[in-house]
Amino acid sequence: MKKVIAGLIISLAATASLAWADGKVEVFTTVRYDQFIIYQSLAFFWVGIAGLLVIIRMKLKEIERIQKLGLDKKEEDAPFLE
Repeated sequence: MKKVIAGLIISLAATASLAWADGKVEVFTTVRYDQFIIYQSLAFFWVGIAGLLVIIRMKLKEIERIQKLGLDKKEEDAPFLE
């Protein structure tokens, strides 16, 4: 029980210290060119993710088509190529 109370006191002290902080810390660049590069990289990333999803969907449809045709099953009376 003492550990729980100590943890609560520490977390409250940490929260209070954040409230008394001097000011806002800039974490994002203010230069327009750098912002453009960041947003462009994010756009390429999400386009790539969408492309991967499309490719995975196409491959799954191809697998379903092959399974419907029965091409993946072994035939017992298939001729040998000798």
